[in-house]
Amino acid sequence: MSRNVHVVPSDGGWKVQVEGGQGSKQFKTQREAMTVGRNIARSNRADQIIHGRDGRIRQRDSYGRDPFPPRG
Repeated sequence: MSRNVHVVPSDGGWKVQVEGGQGSKQFKTQREAMTVGRNIARSNRADQIIHGRDGRIRQRDSYGRDPFPPRG
């Protein structure tokens, strides 16, 4: 089962957390955390959820289980 990957603010930096997972990875910049989070989400066919400094969801990207994929 896929678990969402969150990029959240933490202690002056950013961290990547996988839902239901223990532990997280700490980064200095949001960009670094987003890159690692994207790779984790892609490999697990999950969603990456990016939070802003206020903790609110800013962006959500789906990697493999989009119920409504774009029509081409």
